[in-house]
Amino acid sequence: MGLSPTSSKQHEGEIEMKVLKVLENAEVVIVDLEVNLGDETHSSPTLCVRYEGNIIPLSTPDARPILMKMENAIKVS
Repeated sequence: MGLSPTSSKQHEGEIEMKVLKVLENAEVVIVDLEVNLGDETHSSPTLCVRYEGNIIPLSTPDARPILMKMENAIKVS
């Protein structure tokens, strides 16, 4: 079941969003992500996408949501 390109404008004055395509080979995963913050190391379950051999976090280390960008990708061996 595929999605066709659609657009949505939820409320007056909001930015219109449009689905261009669905990434068929992307998989949503939860990983135990370790991050070094200065002199401390923390780890926690983090919502990510597995895409083209990479894990791409969908939030910052302090849990703020971010866009899925390849520049944030972590190469999986």
